[in-house]
Amino acid sequence: MRFPELRLRRLRRTPAIRRLFDAPPPPPAKFVWPVFVVEGEGRCEPIAAMPGQSRLSVDELVRALEPVASQGIGGVLLFGQTEGEKDAGGSGAFDERGVVQRAVPAIKRAFPDLVVMTDVCLCAYTAHGHCGPLDRQGQVDNDAAVGLLARVAVSHAAAGADVVAPSAMMDGQVQAIRAALDENAFDQTLLMAYSTKFASSMYGPFRDAENSAPSAGDRKGYQASYGNLRAALRESDFDEDEGADILMVKPALFYLDVLARLRERTELPLAAYNVSGEYSMLIAAAERGWGDLRAMARESLMALDRAGADLLLSYWAPRYREIFGA
Repeated sequence: MRFPELRLRRLRRTPAIRRLFDAPPPPPAKFVWPVFVVEGEGRCEPIAAMPGQSRLSVDELVRALEPVASQGIGGVLLFGQTEGEKDAGGSGAFDERGVVQRAVPAIKRAFPDLVVMTDVCLCAYTAHGHCGPLDRQGQVDNDAAVGLLARVAVSHAAAGADVVAPSAMMDGQVQAIRAALDENAFDQTLLMAYSTKFASSMYGPFRDAENSAPSAGDRKGYQASYGNLRAALRESDFDEDEGADILMVKPALFYLDVLARLRERTELPLAAYNVSGEYSMLIAAAERGWGDLRAMARESLMALDRAGADLLLSYWAPRYREIFGA
């Protein structure tokens, strides 16, 4: 059948007809809010590069989570940092008195049904800003980093984290963390791998928020290259074989093809990290009158859901009702 007998516009003629056939928006339970936790009390420091986001002390974070949890948002992903002295190995990351280790139980007490995830990395705790200790050539020592990351993950699990999420992109990190969790009787703790994490230009606002930019060099030697799709997909295959419970694509909007390809080749739950640069660029466009913010945010999140994401890690999570009108 061809035009004029065939008229595709019949299926989208009115809002009521469109509602019959359009996919529903992802529910709030599929959203995870990434948050930045800092030392002290009563601290709520707006992040200039990420309007609407703040660095929060534990008490302020618990307060900020009340309206988020009331919308039915599924979880929170904690990023910690230290204001104490940083060292070459980032030992503050696995300090049992660290800010993440204190934030986890505080959140679980206040919101027992909220899934608490923790980022497992060293970059915000090392003096040089890289994701592991450096060798004599100034490169990240992969194997030394893996052992330290396992210690971080165990400390988070001991604090009560439901999910630990290693983001350092070290070879073997998932295997080492899974083994360490099991050896310490945390065999029920979920492991979400930043499995296909690209060396992206979209992390700038995050690094400002987390104070985690490397003091020299970059992370292209250990994060995936966006010019090599096959190698990037192998990263996720590798993590799945090592025991990851959840895989992730990061960033998300510029990598919908990767998200869709990975969805086709794995049965594991798949997370999409809608990163800081993707969030902030929509706000910047709206501030210049170049688009409606609510509509752009809604469309971008629907794209991630459509591409196959089971979880949406997004700074838009606190504004779910505003974006989707729920």
